[in-house]
Amino acid sequence: MTDLTDRPAPTVDSQRLSDLLVQVGQARDRAAFRTLFDHFAPRIRAFLIQRRVIPAMADDLTQDVMLAIWRRASSFDPSRAAASTWIYTIARNQHIDQYRKAQRASRMDETDPSLQPAPAPAADDLCEQAEAADSVGVALEDLSADQRQVVELAFTEGLTHSEIADRLELPLGTVKSRIRLALGKLKTTLGEMV
Repeated sequence: MTDLTDRPAPTVDSQRLSDLLVQVGQARDRAAFRTLFDHFAPRIRAFLIQRRVIPAMADDLTQDVMLAIWRRASSFDPSRAAASTWIYTIARNQHIDQYRKAQRASRMDETDPSLQPAPAPAADDLCEQAEAADSVGVALEDLSADQRQVVELAFTEGLTHSEIADRLELPLGTVKSRIRLALGKLKTTLGEMV
């Protein structure tokens, strides 16, 4: 990141700043934005430090403010406010948002069950799941190609019976029959797993 204190802060009159901001908003003028950046970045950083923001955070917030200026420049209306007023309002709001986020983060209860990772499955459960997956794979291979195709579309891709019929260009009744027959064979092969 560019050190914001290395650049001299040029002095530009208020009307020129408004004109530059309008150019950025209307034409995405990079040279105009560079001039605005050179003028405002050190001042915004100083403004934030006066508000007791640590220097590293002030640098980050200044970059965020300048990015917001680039993105929102088209909404600037010189008849409603001076460029500096508009820009410092963005800086103030960015600082308030950052402060609120920090407050929420500090209030977070680390013991909250919803923030805890799920417990790792027991080794026995992992073995059972692997065996079940192998059994299902073998049972699927025993189905006819037509039955396997409709079952895979239904359970792997989550398609409805109508969507399967459309995709395969089959009558809906045929799709339903194939799925019913396939599930019957799978139930016989796998027993209580299905």
